[in-house]
Amino acid sequence: MIKHIVLFKLEDESVESIEKAKNILMDMAGKIPELKGIEVGVDVTHSDRSYNLALITKFDSLESLEAYQINPLHVGVSKYMVSVSTSIVAVDFKSI
Repeated sequence: MIKHIVLFKLEDESVESIEKAKNILMDMAGKIPELKGIEVGVDVTHSDRSYNLALITKFDSLESLEAYQINPLHVGVSKYMVSVSTSIVAVDFKSI
C-alpha cells in the first residue's frame, strides 16, 4: 500500500475557508477508482508550525497513485488547493 500525505497552509485561515477546503478534498471519496482511502484532518493546535489541513490518501500501488494524480477530478481539486494555499508539502511512502 502507498500512502500519500499532503499538508496545506491556507491563505485564509477562517473556519469557513478551512471547512470549504476540507469538503472539496473529501468530495473525491468514492469518485476516483484508484483511491482506496481518504481522510482529511483539521489542525487543532494552531501553533506557528501548524498547517491547517492534512490529506491522507491510500493506494494499492505507485501506478494507482500516478493514475490518481492525473484524474480530472483530482486535477481540479489540486488547482483549487494551490489557489487557496500559501504552502503545500507532501510525502509518499510504502505502508504495511
